[in-house]
Amino acid sequence: MAGTRGFGVDIGGSGIKGCVVDLEAGHLLGERLRTVTPQPSDPDSVADIVVKTVEQFGWDGPVGVTLPTVVKHGKALSAANIDKKWIGTDAHALFTERLGRKPGEVVVLNDADAAGMAEIRYGSDIDRSGVVVLLTFGTGIGSAVFLDGELVPNTEFGHLEVDGHDAETRAAASVKDDQDLTWEEWAKRVSRYLRRLEDLVWPDLIIAGGGVSKKADKWLPLLDVRTKVVAAELRNDAGIVGAAVAADIGVQH
Repeated sequence: MAGTRGFGVDIGGSGIKGCVVDLEAGHLLGERLRTVTPQPSDPDSVADIVVKTVEQFGWDGPVGVTLPTVVKHGKALSAANIDKKWIGTDAHALFTERLGRKPGEVVVLNDADAAGMAEIRYGSDIDRSGVVVLLTFGTGIGSAVFLDGELVPNTEFGHLEVDGHDAETRAAASVKDDQDLTWEEWAKRVSRYLRRLEDLVWPDLIIAGGGVSKKADKWLPLLDVRTKVVAAELRNDAGIVGAAVAADIGVQH
């Protein structure tokens, strides 16, 4: 089995999820472990859960970790849906030390970028040439952009200004739940957001990910946009799978 398995941890605003991944098939091996994101979600508290998650599976190989932040050279540079103490934190050094790994055995990257990598690598056979945008609808809105299959890292299109508001404060999946919006009401907001994105990026395909992608049949048909929008094949497991892939190939932004 050497070289065919990996491990990913996906850190989100509401939950931290981890599992062993089949790197050939692109799916989880067994049931993932999900832990509620601690509050406050400061680096040390989150690292505690990451360590427990990895140990729970008895995993001793490379580990990929996603963060809902901009990540450059292993350092977190933003914190929209996680504690502000992450800003400026050398996340790569933190997780490498806490997991007891060598520097090359830990990779840290943006959560949406990881999800996008997984979708591009293992998703459906839909033509993914040109400009492809993956959006993760969850606590906020994460984005990943690909040009002919190559990632353009650390885009933050969830923070586009739409009608005077930060887009994710109007169209994130958490907003639908918090404001008890119907699928129709929420889809109108998502459509408005996507039309703004379309005018700036002109994508060839949009992939809708995040937990709400499991109910894609309830809202994708309601969207009023010009670009083809499809549900993420890996649903909410894409971040875990992408993190494991990044660790396997040594990607570090």
